[in-house]
Amino acid sequence: MASEKSEGNLLSEEAQRNIIEGGRKGGQTRAEQIGREGYQEMGRKGGLSSIGKSGEEAAREKGIEIDESKYRTKSSSE
Repeated sequence: MASEKSEGNLLSEEAQRNIIEGGRKGGQTRAEQIGREGYQEMGRKGGLSSIGKSGEEAAREKGIEIDESKYRTKSSSE
């Protein structure tokens, strides 16, 4: 009988599917929380990041302003 684990991969196929599904649901929930504009702003910052440098550091060096308030989760009192 073939094992679900492939050589070099420590997670079963089912575990991998569960992780992918959880990430998809989490991303969808986050998009609903912060809206289209917030999601775009968050992506802009992420797109600037590189190995050894955060998106915030890269934006600051390039003089690009990132409005983090657009992707912070709004509390129920706001």
